Amino acid sequence: MEARANENLNAAEQADDQTLDRSLRPERFDDFVGQGALKDNLRVFVEAARRRGEPVDHTLFCGPPGLGKTTLALILARERGVNLHSASGPAIEHKGQLAALLTKLEPCDVLFIDEIHRLNVTVEENLYTAVEDFRIDIVNGDGPYAQTLQLPLQPFTLIGATTRTGLLTNPMRSRFGYVARMDYYPVDALRAIVERSARLLGLSITDEAAQELARRSRGTPRIANRLLRRARDFADVLSDGTLDGKTAHEALLRLEVDEAGLDQMDRRYLTIIIDHYDGGPVGIETLAAALSEPRDTLEDVYEPYLLQKGLLARTARGRVATRHAFEHLGREQPTERQPGLF
Repeated sequence: MEARANENLNAAEQADDQTLDRSLRPERFDDFVGQGALKDNLRVFVEAARRRGEPVDHTLFCGPPGLGKTTLALILARERGVNLHSASGPAIEHKGQLAALLTKLEPCDVLFIDEIHRLNVTVEENLYTAVEDFRIDIVNGDGPYAQTLQLPLQPFTLIGATTRTGLLTNPMRSRFGYVARMDYYPVDALRAIVERSARLLGLSITDEAAQELARRSRGTPRIANRLLRRARDFADVLSDGTLDGKTAHEALLRLEVDEAGLDQMDRRYLTIIIDHYDGGPVGIETLAAALSEPRDTLEDVYEPYLLQKGLLARTARGRVATRHAFEHLGREQPTERQPGLF
């Protein structure tokens, strides 16, 4: 009973976080912080499409999770003045579901497919004619009596989002008119996001606290907003409701987020490489087994930031902890590797 109660509590907290995430999302390009060049290009494409009365060209957003791919899709549809219809790649299991999505689109509407690299092959192949010719082919009957019916579609915009660009097939990638690579955010941009979110939450925050949260947010707005919500809890309980530098530092210490933005799992990842395998190289499958995490989670969630910070290196023989990783964890780097390692 206690375990079930804890599960219900965690589910309720996640639902609250998702609701707050939606409330903190910007709705216009003017409110969106960061990704300046990409945002400026999208403004031009949207305005040009509006003047010509056409849908915006098909767009692919690439990059790690939490950088604003879904938010930009919502803003693009709003700025264009059309509806946005959302779906997830794994959720579209067959072409019938795809046809149901496509046939309800109005002229110039936006169809947003998250994790588009996880579409199954049959659905992806049926999507080709939809995005190129605005039609979908439906086979009616079997054997010699089979007939192919061409169902016309309203012109629409396909926006895809992916964290694994390399898993997209070349035919799918080539059908996007604009491929936008989203990068991690600098500290100044994250600080502006934290300050904006604090205003929306009605939270009084000092410059020092906003800077501290931004610095430890791993270059990711979603993490910055999550840390802000948790720090707000500490400010309400441990302080007078104002989030100052001392309270922010205490909150981050309790949340086990260190000076470099690494959390407990990041440090455990590096510690296993250093303590168990003398800094590497070690295969990703071995690490996945040692950490009890799927390989995809390690590659998509944890490794990108460690690679960007220069704490981890990928080699043909496996993962290697860098000198910076040894220094960050206070470990002494071995002068000699085990036989077979470098």
